Amino acid sequence: HGIWKAVGDFVRRADMVLLSLCIAASVFGIVAISSATNAKGSAQYVRVQTFALILGVILYIIFTLIDVDIIAERRELLLIFSILFIALLIPFGDTRSGNRSWLAFSFLPFSIQPAEICKIPFILVLAKTMSIRQNKVSHISTIIRLAGITLLLFALIVYCSEDLGVALQYLCIFVIMAFVGGINIFWFLGAFAGIFAASPILWRYLSADRQNRILVLFDANIDPDAQGVRYQMNRSLRALQNGGITGQGLYHGTMVQSNTIPAQHTDLIFSSIGEELGMLGCMAVLLLLTAIIIRIIHVGIKSGNYMNRLICVGIAGMLTAQVFINIGVCIGLVPVIGLTLPFFSYGGSSLVTMFFA
Repeated sequence: HGIWKAVGDFVRRADMVLLSLCIAASVFGIVAISSATNAKGSAQYVRVQTFALILGVILYIIFTLIDVDIIAERRELLLIFSILFIALLIPFGDTRSGNRSWLAFSFLPFSIQPAEICKIPFILVLAKTMSIRQNKVSHISTIIRLAGITLLLFALIVYCSEDLGVALQYLCIFVIMAFVGGINIFWFLGAFAGIFAASPILWRYLSADRQNRILVLFDANIDPDAQGVRYQMNRSLRALQNGGITGQGLYHGTMVQSNTIPAQHTDLIFSSIGEELGMLGCMAVLLLLTAIIIRIIHVGIKSGNYMNRLICVGIAGMLTAQVFINIGVCIGLVPVIGLTLPFFSYGGSSLVTMFFA
């Protein structure tokens, strides 16, 4: 009887349209990953991603049955959990990907990316803090709290993992939630002016490699042979050009099957899809992701509760920023930043986080 009651509760509470869209995007992603990893044996990658999808759907069901307010009430615990979880990267971080973003434990079949998972507690902490102080959301004490939480996690991620890409997402989420939450526009103008004034100093603190990643978008003389900082962008654009309108076909992409697109099953999965399924395949990816984001905003509007609306805005903002940056990198509009394409890129942590969200 208890099981049937839980099933009834889930069907009544769950957004089955949103769940269906997320599963459809994930299955599309698994097919693309299977093709993109074909050259090095795709079975292991497909297994991990399918396991992450099943775990994600289970989490979706569990968190649908739990009132989000019960979790958000424990905002101090959520913040402490996030700090400790990210700090685990200092002793246990795996450096195989070039930074220390991952925790690899021998008893788990996949690695864990703490900063990816902690985006959800971060959104809940911001939403709860803003809802408690709704009547004085633009007051300096509220701004100090919200900015303090954001900058603390931003600095911790950069220090512990050196992963600026994921850390920047926290800033994007904060800005979007603050704007929609009704914080006075003068705070944004002031912050923008401050960043603009400090930009020459901040620029000096960027490594030469990161400076070149930005400059290469504007200066054709930097790495004209595309063997250095322009390499990834060049390979990505070439794969998209190869695909044309309809693509070269799954398991038939010239560059995908010769494994010559960098990170072709993770950060540049969009370029792999572009070569094999063409512009039509890319449009299908964008339509699915846009439908998911619109559905999340629809849920937020329907909820009628300030905190719940903010949570939906934070999650929709997180997805939008990630999609914009990832595809921007693939088409050479954004400096190369290592971010996954939600639901499509290979990565257990990323997929589980999306269903959790």
